[in-house]
Amino acid sequence: MLLNIDDYKIPLSNFIKVIHINQSDIAGGAAIAGYRLHQGLLAQGVDSRLLVGRVETNSERIATIPSNHRIENQLLRVTSRLGFNYLNLISSFDIPKQSFYKEADVINFHNLHTGYFNYLAIPSLTESKPAVFTLHDMWSFTGHCAYSYDCSRWKNGCGKCPYLDSYPAVVRDNTNIEWKLKNWVYRRSNLTIVTPSYWLTKLAQQSMLNCFSIHHIPYGIDTEAYQPLDPLKCRFLLGIPTGKKVVMFGAESLKDSRKGGDLLLKALQKLPLSLKTETVLLTIGKAGEAVSEAVGITTLNLGYVSSDRLKSIAYSAADLFIFPTRADNLPLVLQESMACGTPMVSFKIGGVPDLVRPGITGYLATPEDADDFCKGIIELLEDENLRDSMSQNCRAIAIEEYPLELQAKQYIELYNHILEKFK
Repeated sequence: MLLNIDDYKIPLSNFIKVIHINQSDIAGGAAIAGYRLHQGLLAQGVDSRLLVGRVETNSERIATIPSNHRIENQLLRVTSRLGFNYLNLISSFDIPKQSFYKEADVINFHNLHTGYFNYLAIPSLTESKPAVFTLHDMWSFTGHCAYSYDCSRWKNGCGKCPYLDSYPAVVRDNTNIEWKLKNWVYRRSNLTIVTPSYWLTKLAQQSMLNCFSIHHIPYGIDTEAYQPLDPLKCRFLLGIPTGKKVVMFGAESLKDSRKGGDLLLKALQKLPLSLKTETVLLTIGKAGEAVSEAVGITTLNLGYVSSDRLKSIAYSAADLFIFPTRADNLPLVLQESMACGTPMVSFKIGGVPDLVRPGITGYLATPEDADDFCKGIIELLEDENLRDSMSQNCRAIAIEEYPLELQAKQYIELYNHILEKFK
């Protein structure tokens, strides 16, 4: 539910007016992360608004970035052939005409690479207003990709890209030119960088963005919406038989290489038959049935779940949450699992170790090692005392390090700081 600043008895003089520019209000991980920050800021008395590429909710605080489809589609025929994403989106230069922008004190950029925004507009947008750029992946400092995997060419200019098909894909290797364009943009912009994970902080410090101040502020989560519930009641509500072990995972598509669907199947196939027969796979997303057929484990697929309450019920029903990702920043599903007190198994990549802490909140497997991933599942499923200890640790860390209120206050402090400097 969207909060309203009128519900909070805070003097109007304390209000900061912030406009968030993001891919969507709630469609996608970066959108959800941005929306949660938006709600956290409203609760602290900040006049927060969203200007996005795609709107899913209904609120006077959310508006869509207008576009000129006819002209931009014609330009797309040229820019896409040259291997440049988003340079056709000339409507981004009209954002200063929007009332949300005019009234804002500070801009907060989020994901700028889902086909709604032209990054060449950043200098003009930050000429009269300071801006925070919250990174949700690596795209801001690469020649095209959101994740570079084992490639480090982004450190010195890209070019000769080994992953042209990696999202967002390009058909021609002009990654060196895009890298230079981004560098040119940043040298003419007024930005402060925020990175949610320690991993992304380190990369940003090694990138073209090191000309800006870089701040590590993790995502916040509503620890009231996501909290441990009675597991037996949750299993009853979901129709899970008693006496079963429950392993949960989210899989939008097993064909997404970055999410590690192939590694998931390999790991589950390696589970002992005795463990498979006493285990139920609880899945969210669209790939549950395919997994069940491939690995021979009874599966309950909830499909796409947007309700915080239903997700909390699912996490609380699970003994373990497994996440075989190959590349990620600070995965929201792991943060949600942690807040609900559910231990996790994942790979030691990206920002995952911020959340999955070996022996404390879960098991970190060696990247690309399905055998090690399987070992982690077995180890945690067979040791109830270890899971109970990890469950308590998960909840305590979520409350101490990741409450939404803490994230909002850190952003407010940063907004005030850059506004003071801008004066």
